[in-house]
Amino acid sequence: MIRLDKYLADMGVGTRQEVKKHIRQGRASVDGMAVKRADLKVDESSQTVTFDGEEIPYAAFEYYMLNKPKGVVSATEDAKERTVVSLIESRRKSGLFPVGRLDKDTEGLLLITNDGALAHRLLSPRKHVDKCYYAEVAGEVTEEDVRLFAEGVDIGAEQEERTRPARLEILESGRVSKVRLTIQEGKFHQVKRMFRAVGKEVLYLKRESMGALVLDEGLRPGQYRHLTEKEIEKL
Repeated sequence: MIRLDKYLADMGVGTRQEVKKHIRQGRASVDGMAVKRADLKVDESSQTVTFDGEEIPYAAFEYYMLNKPKGVVSATEDAKERTVVSLIESRRKSGLFPVGRLDKDTEGLLLITNDGALAHRLLSPRKHVDKCYYAEVAGEVTEEDVRLFAEGVDIGAEQEERTRPARLEILESGRVSKVRLTIQEGKFHQVKRMFRAVGKEVLYLKRESMGALVLDEGLRPGQYRHLTEKEIEKL
């Protein structure tokens, strides 16, 4: 059970104070009955709440798929930089955060949610969740690189830091190679450091998928949408 004013505020109708005023004005109803008490307790799982005639279903969690653009940091807030959470203008609830991080100059799939338990499952190294990236790399990527990545490479600067085995697929090899890399970790600048370990530089990086969640190619960089029920179930 939850107070009506909190219910409506959680669903983005307004601040608690604004919602209380709206309720006193008779703009809210519960199960078809007009209500003017902000402290009325509502069963969010079984009762129907409407505001100005529009049904407002209650959702404890929000899930957004974002195609992260370059130049935006993977954080909830930052004093100097624009953050990925600030791009979600339609968010209803507070407490949203990115699940994992993409570098400032990296594009692609980023899940934004307030579901901490789901985030933990996706990020836990013990769950072995695949993260797939498309990359353009300066230098010719070879079958030897494929073999080295499959064994795990040392990306440490001063002391050994070996990655888990990763799957490297060569899409096009040349002066600038195009590849697809699948890893199951999220070490700091990991993809860039892996290629640096074999003498190459990442020029462009985009995350295409994370576990069962695949980037919607209809989303341009900076655009987002709610996850579908099917996508949430798969996660």
